[in-house]
Amino acid sequence: MRVAHLSLVDFRNYRTAELDLASGPNLFIGRNGQGKTNLVEAIGYFATLRSHRVTSDSPMIRAGAEAAIMRMRVAAAERDVMLELQLNRERPNRAQVNRNPVRPREVTRWFASVAFVPEDLGIVRGEPSGRRRFLDDALVVRHPVAAGALSDYERVVRQRTSLLKSARGGSAAVDATLSIWDEQLVEYGTQIMLARRELVRDLGGPLREGYRRLVSQDHGPGIFLSESVTAALSRADVSRETQSAEELADVSRETLIAQFREALAAVRSRELERGVTLVGPHRDDLLLTLNGLPVKGYASHGESWSFALALKMALAAILRDESPAGDPVIVLDDVFAELDSRRRDSLMAAVSDFEQVIVTAAVEEDVPDGVAWRRVLIEAGAVISRGD
Repeated sequence: MRVAHLSLVDFRNYRTAELDLASGPNLFIGRNGQGKTNLVEAIGYFATLRSHRVTSDSPMIRAGAEAAIMRMRVAAAERDVMLELQLNRERPNRAQVNRNPVRPREVTRWFASVAFVPEDLGIVRGEPSGRRRFLDDALVVRHPVAAGALSDYERVVRQRTSLLKSARGGSAAVDATLSIWDEQLVEYGTQIMLARRELVRDLGGPLREGYRRLVSQDHGPGIFLSESVTAALSRADVSRETQSAEELADVSRETLIAQFREALAAVRSRELERGVTLVGPHRDDLLLTLNGLPVKGYASHGESWSFALALKMALAAILRDESPAGDPVIVLDDVFAELDSRRRDSLMAAVSDFEQVIVTAAVEEDVPDGVAWRRVLIEAGAVISRGD
């Protein structure tokens, strides 16, 4: 899979932009603030329907414009697909596939990418929300249908939490309505938890291999789920053994549904008291370890960076093995500047055999030598030149 052409109108600092891309390594060069990251942000949006930089779509619409339009021609499995997204300030976003209107979430079925960005350090060193975001973005790229379950789940959490807030001080008047939201919370939440469990199980091996390739050492990187359902049951004095990622992934849907309902019953009084939905995927976290110790708080800056990069490499490896459309597009947005020369070369070697790699850099000396780059110069929101 590769991006053959990208077209932008009123996106970020681009009034218009037209850009052809080639197979293999593509290098976007330009000083900071010129628009390199804006280009790869637009490309990545087609894979997950959100930016890695902001939490809403409005900042991506050029100042003074009411909408931004992104068109991308994707070459995959010997066929071309034209994807189009229109981001609107005041109205719902719109989408087309091969000029036919579709729901925006349908676009993710046709494109997959894995982006390595400076914000990835927050996955291992930041708050749980960043790790949940990584999980959910990975789910959408791996199983595009997950976008629907995630959207429905977020809607249910908002509605249920609003009901809990209105019911503070007494539960009798809301029990019937709350039970309806409970069933929907369990339905969509179970889908997400099962998919996350499978993802974490499948990431384990590639994560260890990716980390070893980056640092040439075996620090025993590990990835585990910390789930609020399990925590609620443990707090309720229900005896539970700690389960590995493989064991969690083998738990049946029926068993998980029963556990979810049990956890909701265990926290009901606290939820009514606090007006908050206390269990579900929106309260879960990832535990990331090196040599048996949490990366957050124990790992050095270099180790943390290597772990974050290895995590993205693991995701790319899974997508490559599973996708009938070919490799995901690899995006490296200004990450080489954060690495020493050995890690730069190791990372580039790890991704160089993917069908298309897109790299941004402010200084060409930051990128590895000996690569047959196709260079694109970016200046002040304009594509200035192309060349090898």
